[in-house]
Amino acid sequence: MTDTGACRRSPFFYVGDKFKLVPQLKENFPKKIDRFIEPFCGGGSVFLNTNANEYLLNDIDTYMIKLHKFLISFSNNQDAFWNELKLDIDKYQLSATFLGKDVPKEYRKEFVKTYFAKYNKEAYYKMRSDFNNDKDDMMLLYMLLIYGFNRMLRFNSKGDFNLPVGNVDFNKNVVKALNSYFDYVSDKDIELFNMDFQDFIEKVQPTPNDMVYLDPPYLITFSEYNKLWNEDSEMRLIDYLDTLNKRGVRFAVSNVLWHRKRYNGTFNEWAQKYIVVKIKSNYISFNDNTEKDTYEVLVKNY
Repeated sequence: MTDTGACRRSPFFYVGDKFKLVPQLKENFPKKIDRFIEPFCGGGSVFLNTNANEYLLNDIDTYMIKLHKFLISFSNNQDAFWNELKLDIDKYQLSATFLGKDVPKEYRKEFVKTYFAKYNKEAYYKMRSDFNNDKDDMMLLYMLLIYGFNRMLRFNSKGDFNLPVGNVDFNKNVVKALNSYFDYVSDKDIELFNMDFQDFIEKVQPTPNDMVYLDPPYLITFSEYNKLWNEDSEMRLIDYLDTLNKRGVRFAVSNVLWHRKRYNGTFNEWAQKYIVVKIKSNYISFNDNTEKDTYEVLVKNY
């Protein structure tokens, strides 16, 4: 795998993000970008590692955008963020190894592989219940994400956050990612949107000096996010990319052609008219967190 030592890690950490693939993506991005336009920004691993004059970021997930706005609002007042976070950790009596609040030794002995989950379970579900009562407290949502299973944003049909507790902790890696995020966004020109991908691109009207990077849900894989995507969505995406190409707009799109013996023939056939770059993938699904035999590509028109 390509070295990711110099890359910034998204503070959202969720499974399937592009962090490990960033060096390969950057090798294929233009050297000069006026506006970096990302219709499926997710946790932000790509924009956090891309140089541009401006960043226009969109995601269909309302809470994902709210969380980005929440963190960005603290980028020039980081002490306020850490003070609020520590108050909530104390309030719910969660473990937080970055503060020296480790689980008791007897938990580590009795629950060798699940001690964080066992220790934080009751506090986590209390925090989850409190968040679901009004859904406006983004600090609680961020903490639910960090302490939750596989660090996913998952809501049930009633709109309640329903991720179970994870065997994870607020540790030094999370602190490092947050501080890096705060420092990076503090002096950047960033605008956030919560729209359908096509409506978003039409709104911002990309020019040949811009760069559109797309990481849509993958039609043939099995993550929570991908339930929002179907054949019609895929066709709408590739038809629209052809339109962008005719306008002279530079784009690059990530996708998976093969995954666990499933084949995305529609995308593969379309991609042949552009430049197809093989990406060494680390795709992991929400339901099965082992690496799979996957053929991932970056398709670009420049």
